[in-house]
Amino acid sequence: MKFIALTAALLLSASAVMAASTDVYPNQPPLKDEVFADLPLGAVKPAGWLRAQLQTAADGLTGHLDEFWPSVRDSAWRGKDGDAWERGPYYLDGLVPLAYLLDDSRLIAKVEGWMNVILESGQDNGWFGPAKNNDRWPLAPAMKALIQYQEASGDERVIPLLTHYFRYMASQPPDWPDSEWRGVRARENLIAAYWLYNRTGETAALDAARSILANSFNWTNNYLNFPFKTYTTDCRANYHQTHGVNNGMAIKYPALEYLLTGDETALKASYAALENLDRYHGQVGGRFSCDEHLAGLAPTQGTELCTVVESMFSLENLIRITGDAAFSDRLESLAYNALPGTTTADFRAHQYDQQANQVLCTVAKRNWTDNGDASNIFGLEPHFGCCTANMHQGWPKFVSHLWMASRDGGLAAAAYGPSRVTAKVGRGVVVSIDETTSYPFDDRITFTIHTSEPVAFPLTLRIPGWAQKASISIAGTAFQARPGQFVTLSRNWRDGEQAVLTFQTPARVERRYNDAATILRGPLVFSLRIGERFKEIARHDDKLPSADYEIYPTTDWNYALQLDADHPENSIETEIQGISDEKPPFSDDWPPIVLKVKGRQLPGWTLEQNSAGETPRSPVVSDRPPVELELVPYGSTRLRISEFPILKSD
Repeated sequence: MKFIALTAALLLSASAVMAASTDVYPNQPPLKDEVFADLPLGAVKPAGWLRAQLQTAADGLTGHLDEFWPSVRDSAWRGKDGDAWERGPYYLDGLVPLAYLLDDSRLIAKVEGWMNVILESGQDNGWFGPAKNNDRWPLAPAMKALIQYQEASGDERVIPLLTHYFRYMASQPPDWPDSEWRGVRARENLIAAYWLYNRTGETAALDAARSILANSFNWTNNYLNFPFKTYTTDCRANYHQTHGVNNGMAIKYPALEYLLTGDETALKASYAALENLDRYHGQVGGRFSCDEHLAGLAPTQGTELCTVVESMFSLENLIRITGDAAFSDRLESLAYNALPGTTTADFRAHQYDQQANQVLCTVAKRNWTDNGDASNIFGLEPHFGCCTANMHQGWPKFVSHLWMASRDGGLAAAAYGPSRVTAKVGRGVVVSIDETTSYPFDDRITFTIHTSEPVAFPLTLRIPGWAQKASISIAGTAFQARPGQFVTLSRNWRDGEQAVLTFQTPARVERRYNDAATILRGPLVFSLRIGERFKEIARHDDKLPSADYEIYPTTDWNYALQLDADHPENSIETEIQGISDEKPPFSDDWPPIVLKVKGRQLPGWTLEQNSAGETPRSPVVSDRPPVELELVPYGSTRLRISEFPILKSD
């Protein structure tokens, strides 16, 4: 098992943080210590391009969905007569953090309207939510929204509601069948159970958690003895175990089990989960195939958007529990590739399934395991509405987990992006740290300390696993840092002092399915820039507006790359355009970075089942003339080739 050693100071007891900050609640016995602790919602605020990205969501679907989409407009979770299952809680799980991260009064008013109904819905026996819902599953995402709301608002009604519900669960017979969503997703309840216990000492929360672990699907055994090593041909057999979103959620479940039981075998299973999903179903950008079920390694298999955002939340939990920098690397890969790559730049349309090699987005039959013909178009509700409700948590939760508290009374930069964190450190002094950067489009990150008085505290920075020649500079003194670890800087900080992290991010090549090549730079995957023609096929709301689109290529896509076998980076030219003030960073018409590489067309590589055909096995030959190709960040594309055949060397 891989653990990253930070400093000896991280072995301090959990009570050290309680003295440092009343806003941070580390695990209390019998729960095992975590390396980091979550900061309350609102402690981290987005800045720069990342704030603009969240504002785009507020101006797009997240900020307006409940005004016109029946599943949330008429939701029983807000006191109306519509859907009473998961869609309302899913939506809130993203709306709540977005509203408070932006300090948006319009969105906060929306949140309060929903929350007033939910907080008044508690029954005498502890059950809560719409009266017509009798399924435990939607209460789990509802509690995730509630705990974020309590952290940001301080609403005193939240903790009593959760207390009564966990007492209800602890007193009831187990009801977690493997054949039902509430059974395979039962361990999602542990998030709220631990949150409540650490704040109140409510033992019923841990009693309910123990019952769940003993009586729900054993994801730990599933990942340690992983049976699903091929494309899912029969979706009825092992339906829930091969379902992509279930796996995205379940990646964290063994580690959550470890926190209560202390069984390190369970912790190993979370590592095994990612290792097995990568080995048998891995895709570029840190995701795995699931269209709707585990679908193998081919780059034309899809990944459901719900799986992307749930995997991100799982990784945010794994970073906190283990302090392993590799989980942070993967989180950034999903956030900066798969998440923007499956929505339009204005956040008004999304896909259900995205593909690494995606050359046509139309209503047509594709080689999905169990998804419909509309699954890869961009729209309001392609295929099925779960992602329409659930997609909103991706960006705001990523921002809220950029920073975490360390057990030695310090702060840790778990992932990178322009932001400001404000928290108590050391002996209770409030500090703010401005993280100024254009990362991941830049190789320099500046941390500026703001404090009313000199204060000693450790600042922990992550060195990405792919970083080269990483250097940290403080007050004119620089030192080198090894990649793939967290580095702790313990010193007496003064107002205005800076720590500057720099590294080199040359283009690099990753070999994938059929020995194809994927080009990366830092956390970014680069894809062929294909001309795109949008065709509107349906309109849902003129005010937003919200519409469905098919997308057709206007340029060729079937190219193989010409790369130096020994030093492929020498074959790639990097052009830095920088972030535009007028354009979203993940728009096709102004990508911040463009890579240029030579290639030749492969006329025999054509469409099959309305997707790019089987990737020709490298090396390949072509008699077509060489041309210069432009590769742009994956997240800036809607049509793309991300896994390229490689031309045979002369």
